[in-house]
Amino acid sequence: MKTTPNARFAYALAALLVVADQLSKWWIVGPVDLPSLGRIPVLAPFFNLSMVWNRGVSFGLLRADADIGRWGLALFSICIAVGLGVWARTLDRKLPALAIGLVIGGAIGNVIDRIRLGAVIDFLDFSGLYFPWVFNVADMGVTVGVALLVLDSLIHKTPAAPAES
Repeated sequence: MKTTPNARFAYALAALLVVADQLSKWWIVGPVDLPSLGRIPVLAPFFNLSMVWNRGVSFGLLRADADIGRWGLALFSICIAVGLGVWARTLDRKLPALAIGLVIGGAIGNVIDRIRLGAVIDFLDFSGLYFPWVFNVADMGVTVGVALLVLDSLIHKTPAAPAES
């Protein structure tokens, strides 16, 4: 099957998101050394940088403290990324390509942490806005990507097949 321009767009976006995610996490645990600082007020009280090791999926759901859970989540994320990558080859519109690129990039960004570090680095803390979860760039990609897929399904309705009599 030939790779379409929309598939190339999705793959390029996924790659950019992985790079942005991994660079931001490197910055947090390297130069900033957030693990030893704990919390840095950025726009107090609304936004802080707070170090959290997330052993679950996005926003700490489905915690996987045992190695079997860690590797299960990693394998699941890889399967999702591969499945979406195959789907991207059939896309004829930009919005779903954008959405799929974000989800693939987010899944890969977090799976890199899970395999390399045993947990995902989360650090974006908007608890001052009553948002209780700490998250990262990859989580944003997955969340926005899924929301865009839902939006696309609502605005781009495929015609129903005619009923047989």
